[in-house]
Amino acid sequence: MGHRLSKIYTRTGDKGVTGLGDGSRVPKDGLRVETYGTTDELNSIIGMILAHPLPDEIRTCLDGVQHDLFDLGSELCVPDYSKIDIEYVTRLEATLDDFNADLPMLKEFILPAGGHATSACHLARTVCRRAERRAVSLNREEPLSPHVISYLNRLSDLLFVIARVLARHENGSEVLWQPGRHND
Repeated sequence: MGHRLSKIYTRTGDKGVTGLGDGSRVPKDGLRVETYGTTDELNSIIGMILAHPLPDEIRTCLDGVQHDLFDLGSELCVPDYSKIDIEYVTRLEATLDDFNADLPMLKEFILPAGGHATSACHLARTVCRRAERRAVSLNREEPLSPHVISYLNRLSDLLFVIARVLARHENGSEVLWQPGRHND
């Protein structure tokens, strides 16, 4: 699928257009490009999480997610191509259930804070939500496989749960929101 680059710069995008996987040319700020670009951004942030010491099961999970996101990106950059199926979504759900099983029930909101990996995971979660919003917008214009949006929705939930696990791994606990707290 696609072409291998032997030369990184091509000059073909200098006028604000880029090529999709099917060879068509579209504006660089088009919704499809924005959607797969946000997915690529998410993948890069997951790479930042992986640069930290992590429990093996989280490292294995996030490594798989990076590969999934390349599959998802390939679907987004090739119109009328489908790669993400229900198996991707159910795999995330099973993983989410496994990680969530030992966590205490949430009674308060938690802040997107903690150690380096925890904070990066919260950043990945918020970028995942943006990728999901972009996919919803794109789906209004050009129908996508329903599993793309479901995958991103489950992934943001999984990243939230992983951030909770990492908070315990790095700091022993989560940072809880204290409504009305001021630093006077």
